[in-house]
Amino acid sequence: MYKPIFNKKREVLVFRQFQRKGYSLFACLGREVVISVLSVATLSSTKAANISDEVWRTKDTVQVAKEVWLGDVGVTGSRAPLTKSQAARMVTVLSREDIAQAAVQSVNDLLKYAAGVDVRQRGPLGSQADVSIRGGTQEQITVLLNGINICDPQTGHNVMDLPCQLDEIVRIEVLEGPAARIYGTSSLVGAINIVTSAAPAADDNGWVQLEGGFYGYAKAAAKAPSPFARNGNLDGSLTASYARSDGYSRCKAGTLNTDFSGSKAFCQGQYKGRQVDVKWHLGISDKGWGSSTFYASPAWQADDQYEHTTKWFAAIQAQTTQGPLKLQPSIYWNQHRDRYEGYRGRPDVMKYNYNRCNVYGVALNSYFDWVAGRTALGAELRNEDLVSGNLGEPLSRPHHIKGTDRDYTLGLNRTNISAHLEHNVLLKRLTLSAGFVATKSSLSNMNMTLYPGVDLSYAVSHGLKLFAGWNSSLRLPSFTEMYYKLKGYAADPHLKPEEMQAVEAGAQLATPAVEAKATAYYHHGRNMIDWIMDTSKGAEAEWQSVNHTRINSYGVEAQVRLDLRRLLSHSLPPTSLQLSYSYIDQDKEAEPNIVSQYALEYLRHKLVANLSTSPCRNLTVRLGLRWQDRMGTYTDFAGNVCHYRPFALADASVRWTASRFTLYADVNNLLGNRNYVDYGNVPQPGRWMVCGVKYKL
Repeated sequence: MYKPIFNKKREVLVFRQFQRKGYSLFACLGREVVISVLSVATLSSTKAANISDEVWRTKDTVQVAKEVWLGDVGVTGSRAPLTKSQAARMVTVLSREDIAQAAVQSVNDLLKYAAGVDVRQRGPLGSQADVSIRGGTQEQITVLLNGINICDPQTGHNVMDLPCQLDEIVRIEVLEGPAARIYGTSSLVGAINIVTSAAPAADDNGWVQLEGGFYGYAKAAAKAPSPFARNGNLDGSLTASYARSDGYSRCKAGTLNTDFSGSKAFCQGQYKGRQVDVKWHLGISDKGWGSSTFYASPAWQADDQYEHTTKWFAAIQAQTTQGPLKLQPSIYWNQHRDRYEGYRGRPDVMKYNYNRCNVYGVALNSYFDWVAGRTALGAELRNEDLVSGNLGEPLSRPHHIKGTDRDYTLGLNRTNISAHLEHNVLLKRLTLSAGFVATKSSLSNMNMTLYPGVDLSYAVSHGLKLFAGWNSSLRLPSFTEMYYKLKGYAADPHLKPEEMQAVEAGAQLATPAVEAKATAYYHHGRNMIDWIMDTSKGAEAEWQSVNHTRINSYGVEAQVRLDLRRLLSHSLPPTSLQLSYSYIDQDKEAEPNIVSQYALEYLRHKLVANLSTSPCRNLTVRLGLRWQDRMGTYTDFAGNVCHYRPFALADASVRWTASRFTLYADVNNLLGNRNYVDYGNVPQPGRWMVCGVKYKL
């Protein structure tokens, strides 16, 4: 038996590549190899469904305390899992460390720090925000939870209502540009994948968390490991939370109109077998919030709207671990319910609008290796079923709305089918990834249509990589874009699907002291969907959903992360500086008197700076600054056409961490700027401070 020698310094074994074969390198170690948890801090590009979140530990008669971190395993931006060094497409990742240090309480706020992401906030602390990528709209991205598409075909406004806590998220992956070949349809301009971990750490026995802040904000949350956690091959956990706030404004009648309250619960688990690994999650998000003037228009100046949503998330995923052909099946169900009140608590003035949308999906991905490289193929069947009081066509049989005296009288049902094929050529320095997705929807006149793409990367030297790609995608119109007709809005049920083609090229550098990436891209969009208003109609003006003939977008992005301790002096405390900049220009000329609500209101400039330092062992301080300049105009309630003006917001975070508990204080909008407009006619809060404590059990 191998025995460790403690009086001699041993070299750390780091394995850069390995094969899943019985005769591989691990078989030669002469000691037991146990699979546990993989570090995500080293990842810079990834796809959740195909990433191994595992750290390999070696164990002998005496436990070896030091873990061996594999920095080149299971990282991909393609259908087939590739290592980080092989990946042809670059993906931006917000790591667990980024999440822990940021002065945020929601995923929406965290995404504001990503260079190519535009987060237009209506309500703070995640009550509601529209998230888009590279000048697109909130409808044009795919949001995934552990690789499962959780987008609501009714509307993209509430897609970020997640059931999990920030503490459960191990990373957030942002794939910019058309991603149909990787994530399926609806990822017209990109995708955001939120990845959680079902396996608790060895010392994780659960935690409790309490928060309080300005405007009557309070939150309580807790996590408990599953009874089966760390018991054989089973792992799991359960989290739950409740949050509420009085809000930061009142309507003309004097009552609160930006208050919110809601609960979340999220259960996840995994089973690791000899031939198959299985993961699952089940979650709920239930929330109500004062919608103030969120959907108001000059013709309808309602300032006390209200909305309540309930969302269910369920999925089971598996992956075979033996044999030359790897299979990755998944099945999922998402349900979205909402109640919209145009006049809060006054159904006699305007009937409440009720919607219920069920999404059922089954998918199969597979891949295998052969002499020419690695090939992936698979298919997905997704059914989207809506019953509503306002959206869709008349139902043959009404459905009763539980808890009311009303029925769902309208509805829509569409089935989307897609199949994908991808091949990856893997050479020493070069990776070529090419393929296509073929898709068809039952609720459109389109035939089965192919959307191809190709990505290329070349490693110039250790740490420096060049990449380029051309990809295409589509996006089906949402049910709201097709059928929403209330005061001030008139939708078109005959909207065409949006289509996008894009090219991009760039370079990425990764060294211990400097990480940097620069990208230039061009997007060509056809039949782009937007809500527009002809202000020349005066009081008769309405928001109408339309297809723009084309929109061309040109953009550049650059980001750099500097380890100032390595660059300047080792006498400095651990300090890092992150800078990112994004520029976009669209050539769709605005027509006279036409105001765009989404597609032509994009961030031309976005600059983000973050400084993080640890002046002493347990203390971490982080300062953040965001400056942005938005194109487009909006019409205020007095009928004046206003241009969006640039604004800057600063955030700060202080955290003190001990062995069992963490104390923290986060301040958003540190300088108290209340004169900025992120959405026309939607007032924003000033300074917002949250303090909290988290205690590990």
